[in-house]
Amino acid sequence: MRTRMNWFGLAGGITTIALIIVSLFYPWWQVTAGGGLVNANVSPLNTSFNFLGTRFTIPLIWALNLASLFSLVASGIAMLVYSIIPTKAYSKHLLGFAYKKPLFAVLFFVIVLFALTVIIQAAFSLYIPLIGSATATLPETMTYGAKVEVFISTGFQWPFWLAALAAGLCLAARLYHKRIATVQVSATAIASPTVTTT
Repeated sequence: MRTRMNWFGLAGGITTIALIIVSLFYPWWQVTAGGGLVNANVSPLNTSFNFLGTRFTIPLIWALNLASLFSLVASGIAMLVYSIIPTKAYSKHLLGFAYKKPLFAVLFFVIVLFALTVIIQAAFSLYIPLIGSATATLPETMTYGAKVEVFISTGFQWPFWLAALAAGLCLAARLYHKRIATVQVSATAIASPTVTTT
């Protein structure tokens, strides 16, 4: 019998691997303040900060990025293996492990970003938009009573939309698996007809 492939899974696996490579060099979301004096390049795989030309990372965030990297690498490989042999007994387990990771990465990333902007606004009265630009007034406790306004610009970068595409393809692979499984059951039934004795 001809082996069926899950093309959505194949595309999702390839896109996930491409996303991993791209995210090591380009952020999913970027914020710039003070005309470039302060800059943050943020993604689940690689987050860095730049202050007055000095680039640095935070160890805890670096560790979380590393964990996300390993998780997505495993997801991409599992999805590729599954998509080539989707009818094997263990294939559904590979799919169940793989298809959730890109989706969770995108959802978790957006939720954390939104929560951080809300917390910063509540704690420091400093408004940071998720998308767009704004002029924010720094808290007087940070400026020794002086009124200082800072132009802030933020936005999701193209790797974020690539991540959304990978999540969509992997989710489509999960839905398409039901069709492959149905065809497999039908083919097995035809190949092994029931023999009735009288």
